[in-house]
Amino acid sequence: MDSPPNTILLVGDWRVDASSGEITRDGHTIRLELRAMRLLMCLANRAGQVVSIDELLTEVWPGIAVSQDSVYQAITSLRRQLGDDPKHPAYIETVPRLGYRMVAKVRPWAEEQTNSMAPLPVRSPQIQVRLRWLAAPAVLLLAAFAIAFLVRARDATKQPPSSALAAQPQKSVAVLPFLDLTEGMKEEEFADGMTEELINRLSKIPDFRVPAATSSFYFKGKQVPLADIAKTLGVAYVLDGSVRKSATRLRVAARLVRAESGYVIWSESYDRGLEDKLWVQEDIAGEVTKALRASIEGQAQ
Repeated sequence: MDSPPNTILLVGDWRVDASSGEITRDGHTIRLELRAMRLLMCLANRAGQVVSIDELLTEVWPGIAVSQDSVYQAITSLRRQLGDDPKHPAYIETVPRLGYRMVAKVRPWAEEQTNSMAPLPVRSPQIQVRLRWLAAPAVLLLAAFAIAFLVRARDATKQPPSSALAAQPQKSVAVLPFLDLTEGMKEEEFADGMTEELINRLSKIPDFRVPAATSSFYFKGKQVPLADIAKTLGVAYVLDGSVRKSATRLRVAARLVRAESGYVIWSESYDRGLEDKLWVQEDIAGEVTKALRASIEGQAQ
């Protein structure tokens, strides 16, 4: 199972293309990592059935010894990318002590295309004339909205990016998804968990504004300038980082960038053992949070 099968499915509202590793909804496309796509396809191909954690470990991580924590973190990451709520799931349901179940409707994409190509009913000439009269005011109204939008967009572009970023609250930081730079990219779940732990810790600091994980993970895998990300999320600072692995140790590197200037104002690396990955995430997140708070509050003063 080196790669997902060449299959295109409709999973709920998402068009899932396993061969390209992409999911699409409402014109928005997300590229999933290989294991995330395997996980999605494994659940989709058995929609309505409970898939145990052991089965997921066998099918999604074949030939690799990983713990059940990898499944938990992968499910969390996949839910976030699908826009699913674990408390009120529309896609992946947790079945306590048994596993997970795909609750969304799954059907072949070709079937949907066939339905969408069904012939339209023939309208009489009288109905067509009436429709034209009804459509005319709507066209004029849409044209007015379009002109107003273009005028506002033109005015917005006149504002220099640096001044827009300078106007952001100074105690605001976005945590971007940490990069998995390990061999074979086998620590993606750890990197995502590291990102979420940092967002959780930083959001608890009084007066700090931190965008939610859903907003930050939108930029995962996308080549977007930090200044544009900061402007979109409404923050003055961006925190990013990476995860590397050597034998039985992990190295987590983090850096804090001031979006207005693009300068790195703080950076640090943390080496930890692999005995307990959850503890490592909490420990490093605590250290980073202390350092970032001191740096950002110092800059604000």
